[in-house]
Amino acid sequence: MNPLTRLAATVEEALAELPVVRVGGTVTDVSPTAYRVAGLSSFVKLGDRVGVRDGNRLIAGEAIRIDRDTVSVKPFEDRIAVGVGATAFRMGAMGLRPHPDWIGRVVNALGDPLDGGGPLARGDRTMPADREPPAAMTRARIDKPLRTGIKVIDLFTPICEGQRIGIFAGSGVGKSTMLAMIARAESFDVVVVGLVGERGREVREFLEGPLKDNRAKSVVIVSTGDESPMMRRLAPQSATAVAEYFRDLGKSVLLIIDSVTRYAHAARDVALAAGEPAVARGYAPSTFSELPRLLERAGPGAEGAGTITGIFSVLVDGDDHNDPVADSIRGTLDGHVVLDRAIADQGRFPAVNVLGSISRLAELVWSKEQRELVRRLRGMIARFEDTRDLRLMGGYHAGSDPDLDQAVALVPKVYEALRQSPDTGLVRDAFSDLAQLMRG
Repeated sequence: MNPLTRLAATVEEALAELPVVRVGGTVTDVSPTAYRVAGLSSFVKLGDRVGVRDGNRLIAGEAIRIDRDTVSVKPFEDRIAVGVGATAFRMGAMGLRPHPDWIGRVVNALGDPLDGGGPLARGDRTMPADREPPAAMTRARIDKPLRTGIKVIDLFTPICEGQRIGIFAGSGVGKSTMLAMIARAESFDVVVVGLVGERGREVREFLEGPLKDNRAKSVVIVSTGDESPMMRRLAPQSATAVAEYFRDLGKSVLLIIDSVTRYAHAARDVALAAGEPAVARGYAPSTFSELPRLLERAGPGAEGAGTITGIFSVLVDGDDHNDPVADSIRGTLDGHVVLDRAIADQGRFPAVNVLGSISRLAELVWSKEQRELVRRLRGMIARFEDTRDLRLMGGYHAGSDPDLDQAVALVPKVYEALRQSPDTGLVRDAFSDLAQLMRG
């Protein structure tokens, strides 16, 4: 053996026998949003966990800013229960150790069980919560169409396995209902759901209602609205880490995040606590760099690995679809489905604005005949909606415009064909159903 190699092996053996020394510091300042620790600046990185002992209880937080002499730490708990002089110590990078036995379980953003089903099994490797997206040139291409069973999506905004698409909607327009219907799709091996900032009462309603049929193959990560911004910021990252674990096992994974907007709100709170300036409607610059980093982690894996089909709900504030967060997300994803409050007010659900929705991979799904049919239907719907006020005022006379006559005759039938609720079940061939109704 080479002398240098022998020396290196001897050093490694000696280091392995040394006792583990925990690096510690002292809490020097406490504010309503974070606390500062002296003595750790040289030993932690942004995103590392920092723990403080309060009697027999461990209070964990995350390093959100590092100065020369102090580290700013924001705890995962909603309240700052730390006193000046308390001893703090580094806990390492944030990560989860998922296991196949997690399927069917409900956990929080830290990977602790919430369903009363006993301790969780731990996998043999740690999945970083803030993992780097796969390299662009190593990813497999997207080429496999899939059916969601929702007629309006399969017709006008079809998606492929490994695609990332957004559901853009204001509050109370049916966004969560549509996500629940997508979660019932049969094309996936595993469903990972991240509920971010949800109302507490809605969690069981979602699990025991829309997700009931697919609960046995789902992992649900929950962070309710009353939890701290740190937990709400971590929940979609943890959900994505779990999805990446199953993707690396070769599974076809459906990842649903509801909602990315609440993740952005939590990221804004953390960034402001770290001292970042607000630049766009109160959002800090790092918010707009964290969003694409999270969204890019979904999609196809390397050649031969599995895929993550990402469905991300976007809650548009005040029904403003040009909100900075919505605009940033829309430019990152592979398509968007817009839910319109005016359509919901008419009692048509799903309240999808067909003209405002698009799938950038639809051409991989449609046949030549289907593409032409969708093009004609979009044209008729646009003509029907553009002349709505004219027709209400009595300015339309049948026979004066053949194209408009056709739109007036067929578009209401199309709207009727697109109606669907969770109770009606999923549809296997949306084009056949539409053609049958229009013939009738």
